[in-house]
Amino acid sequence: MTSGDADLEALLSATDEQLSARMGIEIVEYSPDRVVATMPVAGNRQPYGLLHGGANAVLAEQAGSIAAALSAGEGRIAVGLELTCTHHRAATEGQVTAVASPLHRGRSTATYDIEITDEKGRRTCSARLTCILRDQPPK
Repeated sequence: MTSGDADLEALLSATDEQLSARMGIEIVEYSPDRVVATMPVAGNRQPYGLLHGGANAVLAEQAGSIAAALSAGEGRIAVGLELTCTHHRAATEGQVTAVASPLHRGRSTATYDIEITDEKGRRTCSARLTCILRDQPPK
């Protein structure tokens, strides 16, 4: 995909129907080798005022899935197969940043390491996402 492709624009442009838009996730850098996404803590907290662990998972899957889709090839899509998250420290304010980097890029699967940090650069969550790569279904 190139930045002029309609499919890439659709992938990167969150609509009201997409969870990433509701959570305030923004893609700030993207390539098959690295995707960087940010998300506000406000609006994504659990009852104790901490960033919800599920919000970390959504951010990680968004960043990793976009990276996998960028490397999947024309006419192919990436769909999450397995996601694991380890929460290291709480985030209570500001925004968190996810950086997705490839661990494996094959013909049928891609695995990404996603590091989520707070505004001070402290790791708040480590995640690993494996996506299955398949042909895009007919529209």
